[in-house]
Amino acid sequence: MSLQKKIETDLKQALKNKDKERLEVLRSVKTALSIAKTAKGASKEISEEEEIKILQKLLKQRKESAEIYDQQNRQELAEKEKMEAETIQEYLPKPISDEELTEIIKDIINETGAKTMADMGKVMEVASRQLAGKAEGKLIAAKVKELLS
Repeated sequence: MSLQKKIETDLKQALKNKDKERLEVLRSVKTALSIAKTAKGASKEISEEEEIKILQKLLKQRKESAEIYDQQNRQELAEKEKMEAETIQEYLPKPISDEELTEIIKDIINETGAKTMADMGKVMEVASRQLAGKAEGKLIAAKVKELLS
């Protein structure tokens, strides 16, 4: 089942269960996916990779908002953003462990023949594509820096 169909099914279930919070999050996700499908120059269908990127963007927005609300002592809003982030996280692939990330990046470094920090761009290009949805970009970049220095 595609990600979009799963979200639509869960949205219907949340509607039946009268789960307002979950319903609100799933509607916003569905809207973001619909906007991507109808964007200028986009095809009628979006790939699973694009769906994951959209969800990651939404997740990042929720996490950043929660941090800002925490800094401003707006706990009720921070909790709402955290709950929304948790709901979105359910639809993303399970993040990989630090050990798995290290092994994958070591393999990519060997494949690309990277030796120094000057080669970081080559490694990041391959790693970002390969690890899409499995690890955050900041985490990938930090691991690449660590292994190349």
